[in-house]
Amino acid sequence: MLSRVAENLYWMARYLERAEDLGRFINSATLLLLDLPLGTRFGWDILLQITGEARRFQQHYGQPSEKAIMRFLIADSRNPSSLLSCVHQARENCRTFRDLLPGEFWERINSIFLYVQDGLEKENIAEDRRARLEFLENVIARRHALVGLLVGSMSQNAAYQFIKLGRNIERADMGSRIVDVVSAVIPPEDQGVRRTVYQSLWVGVLRAMSALEMYRQHVGVQVRSTRAVEFLLRDSKCPRSLRSCLADMELALAYLPNAGVPAEALRRTRRRLDQLQIKELTPAVLHEYLDQVQKDLGVLHNSIENAYFRVREANDPYPHPSSQRIALQA
Repeated sequence: MLSRVAENLYWMARYLERAEDLGRFINSATLLLLDLPLGTRFGWDILLQITGEARRFQQHYGQPSEKAIMRFLIADSRNPSSLLSCVHQARENCRTFRDLLPGEFWERINSIFLYVQDGLEKENIAEDRRARLEFLENVIARRHALVGLLVGSMSQNAAYQFIKLGRNIERADMGSRIVDVVSAVIPPEDQGVRRTVYQSLWVGVLRAMSALEMYRQHVGVQVRSTRAVEFLLRDSKCPRSLRSCLADMELALAYLPNAGVPAEALRRTRRRLDQLQIKELTPAVLHEYLDQVQKDLGVLHNSIENAYFRVREANDPYPHPSSQRIALQA
């Protein structure tokens, strides 16, 4: 397989996963706000810091507000990591290698792009929280249909493995950011109210990652902070947990040649996860650990890029598409 094709597949999967996870991330923040008791403060600008887009936002908008931040993260084409930009870029990547994917894939990715474009023109997504929730849930559902199509009808060849790598590294990265949204909340001083707030927070995070029902099946009915963190980071039964994402990437690398350096970077991330002391976690320590996870995933991405994508530069006469050079949001 040409390295150009491999890179396009990898980034197409990342863009689609990023669009879905950005929707989950925003929905988790919106649901938290709807559920939190009076007296609890929530800073919307923390969403910019967690996505790594605070500086770019300042260049275009200045003072942060919920409306401006939502417009920037969902609908602003000047933001290369906005939901609109991610879906558009995934569609453009898919256009160049449609013959490697199931026949219906192009039609469906095109329909997602048209749905996003039309929805943003018709609905006041930035201001109306419930309209925004419904719009983002529909985007997530349509993206699920795309993944189902690939899993159910695509040969598990090298092309599939690069899609799997892209999907899981992005899922691990954005999953860690969704979990980190808890650090955005400043609960009241009262200890009883504080416990209620944190329970609502973790219910919101689990719900945003479609993991609430599975948590209650495998862990318990009561949602507690340490158990939720354990489930979302280390439980192999949770398909969006960090451990599951790392395991899927390990399987993909085992199929591909020249996987030595990326596989070692992945093992370092997994060892750090194994050594994490969940019972001793405070929100500040959890934030610090998740920040390190995002740095580790950045190193892993660079090792994948060096092993599989940069090898073409000496021989390939075609220029590299600049849009693919969007850095990991670390």
